Amino acid sequence: MILPHGLCPVQVAYHVPDPEAAAARLAKDYGWGPFYLMRHIPLSWARHREQPAVFDHSSAYGQAGELMVELITQHGDTPSALRDLYAPEESGIHHVACFVPDLPSALAAARQRGESVALEAMTNNGVHFAMVDTSTQLGHMLELYEQTPALADFYAFIRRKAVDWDGRRPVRELS
Repeated sequence: MILPHGLCPVQVAYHVPDPEAAAARLAKDYGWGPFYLMRHIPLSWARHREQPAVFDHSSAYGQAGELMVELITQHGDTPSALRDLYAPEESGIHHVACFVPDLPSALAAARQRGESVALEAMTNNGVHFAMVDTSTQLGHMLELYEQTPALADFYAFIRRKAVDWDGRRPVRELS
C-alpha cells in the first residue's frame, strides 16, 4: 500500500484496551510476534492539537510478516490522538506509521493540505514523532517520524526476533 506523497507504511497500530492480552491473542491466533511490551513510555513533551498535553501510553511491538504491528493503549482519559478515535474499551486500527526524510517539512505539508496534527511528541531517548489526523480520508491517522539510527535498530530488533520464532513467550517486557 502506498499512501499520499509516496509514504510507505512500516507499521500498523491497533488501539486496544490491553496490549499484553491483545499480543498474546494475536500471537496465538495469527502467529504474529513475539511482542515486546513497553509500559508507560516516557516522553519529554507532548502536544495534542497544538496544546501541551500528557500522553501516558503503553505499547507492544511485534512483527507480522514484513510489517511491524503496534498494540497501543492510553492510561487515563485525557484528550489525545488515541481518544480522538477510540474510547478506552474499543479496538481498531488507529494509525499507520511511515518514515519521512524531514519531520518538520512533512508536518508543514500536512498542514498545508488541511490536515491537523493530532499529536506531536518527543520520547526521552530523542525520537520526535507526530500523528496526523487523516481519519476522514483514510479511516486512521498517519504517524510520521524520521528514521534515526536508534529507530532503525529498534525495527531491526523486532524483525530479527520474529525470524524462526517458535511461538513460545509471545509477550516479553522491554524497559
